[in-house]
Amino acid sequence: MNLSSLMEVNVLVLAYLGDTIYENYVRKYLILKGISNVDSLQKEAINYVSAKGQAMYLTKMVEEEFFTEEEMAVIKRARNYKTTSHPKSCDIITYKHATVLEALIGYLDLLGKKERINEIMNFILK
Repeated sequence: MNLSSLMEVNVLVLAYLGDTIYENYVRKYLILKGISNVDSLQKEAINYVSAKGQAMYLTKMVEEEFFTEEEMAVIKRARNYKTTSHPKSCDIITYKHATVLEALIGYLDLLGKKERINEIMNFILK
């Protein structure tokens, strides 16, 4: 898939893919950290995979100018995507920021940029 066709993929489709990748990184990280109880894993994972947590990490990375120009273009496109629905557990802005992070990860995955995904996840999980 090339860059121009990827910019036409629905943001929510990118986030759908990115969500699975993001959660997989978090689960592996927590298991490798030595957490062996499933309930404990689930409780710890919420700190990372909740919309509130994802929005916080995205905001921090944007503030620290962590993203490339190309990534910022994806972030802006995802942020501007029109949506009115969101979970009851958070407000629309928080949900949109979480979706933006997931969409970026999905975008990078479709481009085969695994190393960049590693850099983003290392920032989040450090």
